[in-house]
Amino acid sequence: MTVKNKVVVITGASSGIGEASAKLLAQNGAKVVLGARRDSRLKEIVSQIKANGGQAAYQTTDVTNPAEVKALVQLAKSEFGGIDVIFNNAGIMPSSPVSALHIDEWNAMIDINLKGVLNGIAAVMPDFTSQKHGQIITTSSVAGLKSFPGAGVYGATKFAVRNLMEVIRMESAQEKTNIRTVTLYPGAINTELLKTISDQQTRSGMDQLYQSVGVGPDAVARVVDFVVDQPEDVDVSEFTVYPTKQG
Repeated sequence: MTVKNKVVVITGASSGIGEASAKLLAQNGAKVVLGARRDSRLKEIVSQIKANGGQAAYQTTDVTNPAEVKALVQLAKSEFGGIDVIFNNAGIMPSSPVSALHIDEWNAMIDINLKGVLNGIAAVMPDFTSQKHGQIITTSSVAGLKSFPGAGVYGATKFAVRNLMEVIRMESAQEKTNIRTVTLYPGAINTELLKTISDQQTRSGMDQLYQSVGVGPDAVARVVDFVVDQPEDVDVSEFTVYPTKQG
């Protein structure tokens, strides 16, 4: 398996898709470096990975701070000798109708869901360009593929990520730097994401949807493991992950 011994940096790694992906990749031999804002959760997850024979490190990281994301990448290089993959997974989803004017939440989504991804890209791009290989995986959403009432700004950040990943893939092919991109479009995956919704009407509707059709984050983690496992000359660039019951 090409997962074995790859150095993978994961943001948003303290729960949900990030945590599940870190554990599965480590189980299959990757060296994982976890970043998120909750130090205690990261410490616990890394301890679990090590107890199961895996290799892992962590650093408290706010993806809105470029210096902290760079430091996370530097930790991967100092701890494990390099970096092969970054998984830009940190994100929030305080969805609401645009007319509700939750402007602070709009700005937070832009800062984390879009600027946070850009900070991850900036942190790895010099290494990926010089070594002429690297993989950038980013969590978008099904709201980055089609429009949903109540998710105007959230969807805007996720549409932006979709465009960004494809442009990087195309530019890398032109520049012959062999940087591969993967965009993930999860549907109703049961994580802590719903807790970021403050608009009560939106939250009620989302809770009902996720309770009726949602599946666990392992569903996405298996896709992450699959894409990391691909050989360097293959770029599998987009994956939509729906629960079977979701219409």
